[in-house]
Amino acid sequence: MTSDKSERIALVVTAAGSSKRMGGDKKEYLTLGGGTVLSEAVKKFLKTINIYSLVITVPKYNVAGAQNALFSDPEIKMLLKSTEPFFVEGGKTRQESVHNALETLSQLNPCPDYVLIHDGARPFVSKQIISDTLYAAEEFGAAAPGFQPVDTQKLIDIHGFISEHLNRSSVSAIQTPQGFIFSKLLEAHRKAEKDNLQCTDDTEIWGKYVGQVKTVEGDPSNGKITYKSDYDNSMTIEKISNLRTGIGYDIHKLVKERSLVIGGIEIPYSKGEDGHSDGDVLLHAITDALLGASGLGDIGSIFPDTDDKWKDAKSGELLKKVWNQVRVKGWKLINLDCIIKLEQPKLLPFREAVINSITDILEADSDQIFVKAKTGEKMDSVGKGNAIEAWCTCLLAR
Repeated sequence: MTSDKSERIALVVTAAGSSKRMGGDKKEYLTLGGGTVLSEAVKKFLKTINIYSLVITVPKYNVAGAQNALFSDPEIKMLLKSTEPFFVEGGKTRQESVHNALETLSQLNPCPDYVLIHDGARPFVSKQIISDTLYAAEEFGAAAPGFQPVDTQKLIDIHGFISEHLNRSSVSAIQTPQGFIFSKLLEAHRKAEKDNLQCTDDTEIWGKYVGQVKTVEGDPSNGKITYKSDYDNSMTIEKISNLRTGIGYDIHKLVKERSLVIGGIEIPYSKGEDGHSDGDVLLHAITDALLGASGLGDIGSIFPDTDDKWKDAKSGELLKKVWNQVRVKGWKLINLDCIIKLEQPKLLPFREAVINSITDILEADSDQIFVKAKTGEKMDSVGKGNAIEAWCTCLLAR
């Protein structure tokens, strides 16, 4: 978050380009994560800082396309809360598009204090880069992330010959977001328009009319999707980076006059789980594994045994509630692997029914779920027939 919570931070996301180098596909609207490239880029900011106002520049006559791309991820609406984004038609150049966005922000009362300008085709920006850029902009007036190129840098003349050998240590590949004092950047854009000056980015405009720009540490992974190969590579990165594992565990005493419920299936036996709900130890372990993997909490905090609302509740219904929350976050189930530790009765005759019950609750395929059974070898509380335990590991992706 910002150092001063009273400061008004605006975010401008540029997505008005034609994506010609993508072969006709509008790159910001391509599927990624829980939504699109655009929604992933915006979501990083909404999860990192308090946004006063959001402006997205869009191609002419394509506001609906940008809206669909942004809100394709259900989490965006929750993160925006009461903030209504502006969708502003861009100009012939990125510079004109940003200027249009700044003029839109200038109509707000009060105006933003600072503005961050970010490429809508940079979905892998980190929270660290966002925070560092904003802090530096607050301190120095303007800031941008950059990193030292790996390859040797040269200047080339108009005929394609090397004209100057650059010292790589003094060269930086500048990225976005770029942060500025809003009023000064707006005035600089107005002067650039009056002077008919065309610049490659906002740091150049600032340097021409205002002053120096402080650089912060960037990251090569904060790349811009420009070509189809960039998108293909990003999908590979996403598949690797957007995997989450979770582990769940539960144990219940076995007592008389209670039903033994495992995986939503009632199993004939003289004892059952002692619990606030129906005591389904397996579904409780699965629920905790899913909550842990998605970062949504744990079963005890969501369904506390001190709340009579959950007294004798069916664990399958509780699992459905949790799974719906997990899916809203954009997560998909890869698999569950479960272990039941129970001395008696034997689980094998009921295992298929248990697996089918879980697949129905999670709307999964049967090959995504497996349940194994172990005994306590008559040694511990399980082995002596006094308890039942369950473990579950899960793998989620988005």
